Amino acid sequence: MENRPLEYDYTIAKMFMMTTVVFGIIGMLIGVILAFQLAFPEANLFLGESLAEYTNFSRLRPLHTDAVIFGFTISGVFATWYYVGQRVLKVSMGESAFLMFLGKLHFWLYVLGVLAVVVSLFAGITTSKEYAEFEWPIDIVIVIIWVIWGIGMFGLIGIRREKSLYISIWYYIATFLGVAMLYLFNNMEIPTILATSAAGESGIGAWYHSVSMYAGTNDALVQWWYGHNAVAFVFTVPIIAMIYYFLPKESGQAIYSYKLSLLSFWGLMFVYLWAGGHHLLYSTVPDWMQTMGSIFSIILILPSWGSAINMLLTMKGEWQQVAASPLIKFMVLASTFYMFSTLEGPIQAIKSVNAIAHFTDWIVGHVHDGVLGWVGFMIMAALFHMAPRVFKRELYSKSLMAAQFWIQTLGVVLYFTSMWISGITQGMMWRAHDEFGNLAYSFIDTVTVLHPYYVIRGVGGLLYLIGFLMFAYNIYKTMTARRVEEIELQNASPMGA
Repeated sequence: MENRPLEYDYTIAKMFMMTTVVFGIIGMLIGVILAFQLAFPEANLFLGESLAEYTNFSRLRPLHTDAVIFGFTISGVFATWYYVGQRVLKVSMGESAFLMFLGKLHFWLYVLGVLAVVVSLFAGITTSKEYAEFEWPIDIVIVIIWVIWGIGMFGLIGIRREKSLYISIWYYIATFLGVAMLYLFNNMEIPTILATSAAGESGIGAWYHSVSMYAGTNDALVQWWYGHNAVAFVFTVPIIAMIYYFLPKESGQAIYSYKLSLLSFWGLMFVYLWAGGHHLLYSTVPDWMQTMGSIFSIILILPSWGSAINMLLTMKGEWQQVAASPLIKFMVLASTFYMFSTLEGPIQAIKSVNAIAHFTDWIVGHVHDGVLGWVGFMIMAALFHMAPRVFKRELYSKSLMAAQFWIQTLGVVLYFTSMWISGITQGMMWRAHDEFGNLAYSFIDTVTVLHPYYVIRGVGGLLYLIGFLMFAYNIYKTMTARRVEEIELQNASPMGA
C-alpha cells in the first residue's frame, strides 16, 4: 500500500478564519468610535440626531465588547481548533461525514447567533449584565452552538491516531468545559411572560424579556464569578492553547518544559475560578469573600507567569529568529503582554490599590493591555501561520506584516499608558480632600483634566485598527494569490505536527 501523507480538511477552519477577520474589523471599528465619543461627546451624534439612539455610547458599547469577545476571539478559537485539532490528533475532518456535518452546522448556527446578537443589541434589547447581555432565546442558541462544538471536539479526539493528547488539546477541552459551566449558571433567567402581575394578569413584558434567577448580592457574586472567568476561559486558556502549538511550530523549537505546561494548566484551572471576588471589593459582598478573591488573584501570578515564561524560554538560544521573523515577534510580544497583564491584574486586586483603581480608566488600560497585546497579537499570529497552509499559497507580504507589527505595538503602548495615567489621576483626584475634609475636586474637574489622555487612547485604538486592516488585506491577498503546493514534513509526533 502506498504510504501517502494525511490530507487535512480545512473547510471549517477557513470559514471561521473569515469570521475572525470580519468580526475583528467590526468590533475594533466600533471600539475606535467609542474612544473618540468619550474624547469628543458630539461624536455620539455622528449620524445625526435622528439616529442618535443607535449611535450613542451606551448602545454601541455592548456591541463592541461582544463583537470582540464572542465574535473576533471565539471565531479565532474555533478556527484554530479546526486546524490544530486535526494536526495534533493526526486525523482529518474529511474522514468523518458526521464530524464535517457537525462542523458546518456549528459554523452556520454561530453566524445566525451572531446576527441575532447584533440585531437585538442595536435594538436595545439587553439583560444589562456585563458580557451576558443576550436575552433567553439567544442564550439557548448559544448553548446549542457550544454543545455542537463539544460533540465535534470529543468526536475528533475519539477517532484520533495520536495516542498522546498534546497540551494544546488540554487547553481547548478546558475552554469548552469552563465556558459551558460559566455560561449556564450565570444566564439562568426567568422569562417575564411566565410571571403574574399583582392584579392577576399573566405575562409581563415582551415574550423575549427575562429577569435573572438571582437577585442582589447573589446576582453580583454569580455575575463576577462568570465575568472574571470568562476572561480566564476565553481570553487566556484557548490563547495559551494556540501559542503552545504555533510558537514551537513556527520557530522549530520544542516547548521549553512540558511538565511546566501541565503544572501551569492545573494551577490556572484551580486558582482562576476563585478570584472573581476581586471585582466586588468594598461592596455588600461578605468581607471574607472579598479577601479570598484578592488572595487567589495574587496566587494567580504563579501559574500565569509559569505559562508565559515557558513560552519565552522556548526561544532560548534562538532569539535571532525574533529579529528575523515578524510572525515570531507577534507571538513573543504577545507572551510579554500576557506577563504584564497577569501581574497588573493581581496588583489591582490588592485592596489598598483597588481603592484607587476601581471604576477608573486604569482598569480599562489593564483589560486592553491583555486583549490587544496578548489576545489580538496571538490570534493574528495564528492566522498568519495558518493562511499559507490552509489556502496553499505563499503569504502575500512579510514586509506588510512587519509594518503592521510596529504600528499595532505603538497603538497598544499609547492605549494602555494613557489609561494608566488617566486612571491613577482619576483615583487620586476622587480621593483628594481640602483642609476642611471636603472633596477637593468635582467630577467634571476630572473629566476636563483627562481629555488629552482620552484623545491619546483614541489615537492608539485607531493605530491598532489600521494595523488590523493591514492584516485583513494581507490575508485576503494570500487567499486570492496563485496556488502553490504545500511543502512540509508530516511527522507523527505532536511536537512536529
